Amino acid sequence: MAATPLRVLACGDVEGRLEAIFGRVRAIQAKSGRFDMLLCVGNFFGSTSEAEWAEYRTGAKKAPIPTYVLGANNQDTLSYFPDVSGCELAENITYLGRRGVYSGCSGLQIAYLSGTEAQEQPAPAHSFSAKDVAELKTSLLSTPNFRGVDILLTSPWPRDVGTFANSAGEIDTKKCGSKLVSDLAASLKPRYHFAALEKAYYERLPYRNHMVLQETPQHVTRFIALADVGNTSKKKYLYAFSIVPLSSMDPAELVKQPQDVTENPYRKLRKEAPKSKAPLCAEEEPACQFFFDLNKHQGKKRPSDGKERGDSQPKQAKKPPQPMGPCWFCLASPEVEKHLVVSIGTHCYLALAKGGLSPDHVLILPIGHYQSVVDLSSEVLEEVTKYKAALKEFFRSKGKRYVLFERNYRSQHLQLQVVPVPLDLCTSEDIKEAFIAQAQEQQIELLEIPEHSDIAQVAQPGTPYFYVELDTGEKLLHRIRGRFPLQFGREVLASEALLAQPQRADWRQCAAQRPEEAAQARAFRREFEPFDFSLRD
Repeated sequence: MAATPLRVLACGDVEGRLEAIFGRVRAIQAKSGRFDMLLCVGNFFGSTSEAEWAEYRTGAKKAPIPTYVLGANNQDTLSYFPDVSGCELAENITYLGRRGVYSGCSGLQIAYLSGTEAQEQPAPAHSFSAKDVAELKTSLLSTPNFRGVDILLTSPWPRDVGTFANSAGEIDTKKCGSKLVSDLAASLKPRYHFAALEKAYYERLPYRNHMVLQETPQHVTRFIALADVGNTSKKKYLYAFSIVPLSSMDPAELVKQPQDVTENPYRKLRKEAPKSKAPLCAEEEPACQFFFDLNKHQGKKRPSDGKERGDSQPKQAKKPPQPMGPCWFCLASPEVEKHLVVSIGTHCYLALAKGGLSPDHVLILPIGHYQSVVDLSSEVLEEVTKYKAALKEFFRSKGKRYVLFERNYRSQHLQLQVVPVPLDLCTSEDIKEAFIAQAQEQQIELLEIPEHSDIAQVAQPGTPYFYVELDTGEKLLHRIRGRFPLQFGREVLASEALLAQPQRADWRQCAAQRPEEAAQARAFRREFEPFDFSLRD
């Protein structure tokens, strides 16, 4: 049985004209039947709202249908919104909150972002920041099988929404609106996106949320900007539509493309950074960052007789590719300087980092030559997982949690950097927030991926990426499409928000003398021994 469509009204800036908007809603319902809700974007209150508002606030009058509004866009109207997380302002009138997702009992999903884009830091109470947008994106994109939201409500227009589309009249969409809202819309893929503030009506042609012939077809987005209520130019300020929640729709029906569909207006924003065609070694991080000592006895090395490889999986039987030139990280390489290895398994080994963020900053590396995690054979990946589990147990015994990151960009050999952070210093949420916030500041799209997903499911071999993993299994990923700061992972961890050691962001400023490094390696090896599976197997 087909789901019953919801009947929804959306309106632009009310600016305190409550009698005008609610009178219009009553007239529409008298003529066309009842609607389920009214969604208000832009300025709900105005500078002369108090007299009309008092009647609704005290219960003398009541909104005709459930009405959902966004928060203040200026300092003058902040006092009307007492709870930043959202609240009932009057009977049938609800303030959604600063940012979040409203899910009705019907399954309809409405994402919302209150305020205007902040032009200063810290952001005023009536503005949103890159962090607000990042957290809203993360809360939705981390949902398994996320396909998009039904409706997105913002007060500002998204910057560049008019690209590839019909004219927006007097509004210059290349200068008007917010880039953060564009980024939000591109990520959340709303079926409808409503905005206001420009005192103009603009219904953009629907746009695609996929690349033709390259990606699986997805639903389209319809952007509608609405004018201010009761405007003298009689521009449209109220929009009526019916919608079946995405979760209840037939997938084939959902992705049908209308004849007037256009390209996605925000794709250009994501492709602004040109792809570098320089040789891999052009900006290679200096290879002398890490060195290893192969002279010390590391315990029993597990035999490799081939039985565990599984002949039915050809990938496992392949030898790792050989480096094109000298590699400082292949364990058998004559280029390796010798003094910091702390554990050797069958397929991987563990070494302290030269110039580490802390004395127990370590690396997990494959013995053979692999460029990234997604290139690893199954048995190598299995041993990487065992090292991660051993390090988690080891660091937790010392009151720490680890943060692991990989930069598959301007590098030849996989280096999984594992940095411990004291448990009492920050939470896993603090760590995620720090990475996301600093990524946004540098216009890096760092997204949370499902906890139990494999990195190889979202990044193909040869694709440059930056990847963060907490010892809880939570993961963040950035697909690198242009240039990328080589020290980004260290910079975030060294920042005031986490380890508060910004002076250690560059490893070259942290290198100790060789005797001190060797002593640190001996100390780590001794303490790690009870957790080192390579000594027991």
